[in-house]
Amino acid sequence: MSERKQRVTVTVDRDLLEAGSRAVAEGLAESFSGWVNDALVNRAARDERLRALSEAIASYEAEFGEITAEEIAGQQRADREAAVVVRGRKQKRRTPSGRRAREGA
Repeated sequence: MSERKQRVTVTVDRDLLEAGSRAVAEGLAESFSGWVNDALVNRAARDERLRALSEAIASYEAEFGEITAEEIAGQQRADREAAVVVRGRKQKRRTPSGRRAREGA
């Protein structure tokens, strides 16, 4: 990105104005303009990643054929089975009445 800045006028939703002002007040951004600039940088990077992903998928499908809904569903199942829970604790078992089961019961 260029270090040269340009003033623009835009219309934004009130809740976004409040969020940006809150970020500045909480010290999460130096200024509202900086907060907006960071948001635009993040959006531009996201758009570029999506473009690259789209190109990668198109290239893969050109070589190996279209990825089917069944292949996607199969991969989703495999991903769920291989997933490791990294947050939260295992909940204690509850009885049908909703009470906790006694330890060793």
